[in-house]
Amino acid sequence: MTSQSTGIGALKNIPKPGVRPTNNTVIALAGNPNTGKSTVFNSLTGLKQHTGNWPGKTVVNAQGKYTHNGRVNYLIDLPGTYSLFANSAEEEAARDFICFGEPDVTVVVTDATCLERNLNLVLQIMEITDNIVVCVNLMDEAGRKRISIDLKKLSRILGVPVIGTSARKNEGLRELKDAVHCVVNGEQKVRPVKVLYDESVERAIALLQPAVEALTGGRISSRWTALRLIDGEADISKTLCKYLGIDIARHEELERKIIEARMLLEQKGINTEALRDMVVSTIVKTAEKISRETVAFETENYSRLDRRIDYFVTSRVWGIPIMLALLGIVFWITIVGANYPSELLADGFSHIQGRLSALFMQAGAPVWLHDILILGMYRTLAWVISVMLPPMAIFFPLFTLLEDLGYLPRVAFNLDNFFKKACAHGKQALTMCMGFGCNAAGVIACRIIHSPRERLIATITNNFVPCNGRFPALIALATIFIAGAAGPFRSAVAAVTVLGMIVLGVMITLFISRVLSRTILKGLPSSFTLELPPYRKPQPGKILIRSLLDRTLFVLGRAVAVAAPAGLVIWLMANITVGNISLLDHSAGFLDPFARLIGLDGYILMAFILGLPANEIVIPIIIMSYMSTGTMLELESLDDLRQLLVNNGWTWLTAVCTMLFSLNHFPCATTLLTIRKETRSWKWTGISFLIPTATGIVICFIVAQCVRILGLI
Repeated sequence: MTSQSTGIGALKNIPKPGVRPTNNTVIALAGNPNTGKSTVFNSLTGLKQHTGNWPGKTVVNAQGKYTHNGRVNYLIDLPGTYSLFANSAEEEAARDFICFGEPDVTVVVTDATCLERNLNLVLQIMEITDNIVVCVNLMDEAGRKRISIDLKKLSRILGVPVIGTSARKNEGLRELKDAVHCVVNGEQKVRPVKVLYDESVERAIALLQPAVEALTGGRISSRWTALRLIDGEADISKTLCKYLGIDIARHEELERKIIEARMLLEQKGINTEALRDMVVSTIVKTAEKISRETVAFETENYSRLDRRIDYFVTSRVWGIPIMLALLGIVFWITIVGANYPSELLADGFSHIQGRLSALFMQAGAPVWLHDILILGMYRTLAWVISVMLPPMAIFFPLFTLLEDLGYLPRVAFNLDNFFKKACAHGKQALTMCMGFGCNAAGVIACRIIHSPRERLIATITNNFVPCNGRFPALIALATIFIAGAAGPFRSAVAAVTVLGMIVLGVMITLFISRVLSRTILKGLPSSFTLELPPYRKPQPGKILIRSLLDRTLFVLGRAVAVAAPAGLVIWLMANITVGNISLLDHSAGFLDPFARLIGLDGYILMAFILGLPANEIVIPIIIMSYMSTGTMLELESLDDLRQLLVNNGWTWLTAVCTMLFSLNHFPCATTLLTIRKETRSWKWTGISFLIPTATGIVICFIVAQCVRILGLI
């Protein structure tokens, strides 16, 4: 279930502060990425959850609930973040909910295998709120790596409950629920440790803190707010005004105190930039000290196996070849495995079509109504589902498997340098990989990129990698025209050709990203923390649920919504005639001169236009146009398809240009709708339509004209 939030107080089904029933609790779930936070959330809430967007941001939030000791506990899964200094939409969303969403308790999920790094976020959250429970997750992996953590001592040092869990095995979750219950009911006192800064910084905070306390009335941590005001965090004033109705510019006394505090620091040679560095440094050193006192490594080589694997998969020599090999294996399994279920689905839909046609005949329905609904809308819908569902149902679980193993961050690591040279974000590699399954899903995945500029670049260029809807056409044309004379190596040559198209798509993605970053989206690439998480044993059950429910069915639903109307348009154009010539033939004739310039013909270009709802229907429309059947169909073999295309003037150049245009043309309607939803802008949706289309036209024109000038055809 999806919803669009309109504010922190409007999070779906969450009781508002001040009017909550006495037996209701709101829990914020925070943590670094890759700590198993989502697994903790899923294990606690089960299926009683839904997702939405944070207000004004393309940042996903998940909300759920569970009942414990007679209390209804609403759990808000905050975006994974490394800090709360609001340098990204994720950090801002997490910070704002902890500060102003008034959760009853904040559970901070940490990774037992790298606790020191995770304690940085724990200490930052402790500066904001006292009601904290620390969840040290992945205790089973820590045990496997011979890492021991003194949880009781850690709890004494931090001054808050600390619970060890292995959420994947549902271990420690009962104790975690009990700890939350005790903190909320006041049965366990919490006295969070406070990070002590340099003496001059503490004096500056003490100077400003009383004025902040008087102004905010205790609705927010005065110490944390004072420090943020002193270091001049860019949006803290706007945030206070937005959530608390406090306009600092109107409070002269507070402004005067801020100036005094900054002058006090400047006398010690500390400007606002140096202050931020001192704050971060102090937090890091405090986390290191706590870690040394509570974490013990039985061997220094606890991650030896991970490092050995990374030596190959992230090396300059083997990293890219291994990545291409894995990608090739995933594609091969997807292509081979999708053939059988696609045939079964097609046969099933064909059987249903026969039954529906019989019902229409028995009911005495007009022929035109039967043809529009069955041969037009139903058949198009059946094509989209039978061709689109099996590849996605195979690709997404395989992709999620690589994600669950911890391999995808290694892909980003290998490609980070290439994207940095293109002035784009390294995480764009991950969104690009997701686009291989479905470009709409790839666009949604762009949410992981913090920078709005770089997120737009990733969104606009995601269509340059072929989705599963374009692979059938690429494979068929490569097999018929490129590998047709390869004999026993036909499949291998076809596979290499398709892989070459993928590599070309990646190169075009990098080139267009650089062009965008130098023109309409100028800027420097932002830095980001790229964490290589430990390799983990995948969970097949959860992989299937996440990939099928969250990705496959979600994307398929959007495709189905546009496929049926498209079927109606296609049927009408093929069957309505003007002067004994169908609208489809008229349109193809009009487009033919331009299409010939770029190596295509009018029917091919018209098929791409009518295939806007779903790329899967482009080849069937071409076949329908050449055979003048008036309904969508597919030939029984590749040899039949080859003969039909050759009879209509196709050459190897036509096939190559069709493949190139398939790789570089406007996104399908599903992806365009997704871009509109993600960017909330028709302008960027239009640009996302025009850029790949213009790129495809230019590339096809250059290839076609060069081949003709050189006399290669």
